[in-house]
Amino acid sequence: MMKKLSAYWVCQVIGWSLYGLSFFFLARIFEQEITPLFRNRIILWLVLGIVSTDIFRRVIHARKLLPPLQGKKWIGLFVMVLLINFLYSFSTTIIVELIKLYDPKIKSFSKRFLYEFFNDGFIIIFWTAIYYIWHYIEASRKTELDRVQLESLVKELQLKTIKSHINPHFIFNALNSIRALVDENPGRARTAITELSNILRSSMQAEKLETAPLERELNLVKDYLGLEHIRFEDRLQVEYEIDEDTLDQQVPPMMLQTLVENAIKHGISKHVEGGRIKIVSDFRDDMHELLVQNTGHIEGVVNTDGFGIASTQNRLKLLYGNKAAFEIKNVNGNMVQAKVTIPVNHV
Repeated sequence: MMKKLSAYWVCQVIGWSLYGLSFFFLARIFEQEITPLFRNRIILWLVLGIVSTDIFRRVIHARKLLPPLQGKKWIGLFVMVLLINFLYSFSTTIIVELIKLYDPKIKSFSKRFLYEFFNDGFIIIFWTAIYYIWHYIEASRKTELDRVQLESLVKELQLKTIKSHINPHFIFNALNSIRALVDENPGRARTAITELSNILRSSMQAEKLETAPLERELNLVKDYLGLEHIRFEDRLQVEYEIDEDTLDQQVPPMMLQTLVENAIKHGISKHVEGGRIKIVSDFRDDMHELLVQNTGHIEGVVNTDGFGIASTQNRLKLLYGNKAAFEIKNVNGNMVQAKVTIPVNHV
């Protein structure tokens, strides 16, 4: 509040001072004599101008006439401009009359008042225009800032919502895998529980992150695939093709695991003989490219409403806008490929 008040008064003093100096400048140009009467009248105009416009400012705030103005408020502003001009001109004329600063050629009080009213009216209008332009700019800046903050808040809430869907979805699938092993092989079930514990610990930490290093996400995927391997045994073949330079790259947490889980659910689990999953991470044209390939075939149009695809698309859009891309398609005849392309994080 004090900063705004100080800026206002600095502008007031500088603005009115420049207005006063312009009279002295014009007097020099037209070779007019700068008499004590001339000088005192200028000083009087400046003092009364500062006081009158400050009163005007207070009235504007009190009557809530700040921009943006609509409807009858414009009429109210116009009336206030006339009134403040009347106040400024009348007070100037009265004081000039009392201390004898008026031009001897104009002896009538009413004529002097009308002279002041029409002569000084433009400066009040000019002051009002500057004041309102300033507030329009401030209002526009604040609106833009509020819009950006709102978009940021919406993105944050959307990211948290997506993450809250990821963890339960994964937990239920993992528990189903463990349940299938409890009676059949308790020892391996205990191993699965340990792996699940590691995964849950990582997923809980993911809630606090918008991005995470690829190396961390790969470890999570390896735990998940280790858990699934207990269920599928030799029916699940896993292959990694990872450029070590990409391990430090930031990626959305749980995204890679979700794509791998999707590959298991819609690819490997639907084939009696099982299949292969291949995970690739590399750089392509200054972009970080992640591939998850699995044995299978997409029939017809890809269903983008499924959880794995929808969550991946939403998170990429929220985090990277149009700079990221995602596609899923058939490759090499009997493989399905999910490809994520995101901007390189230079570290």
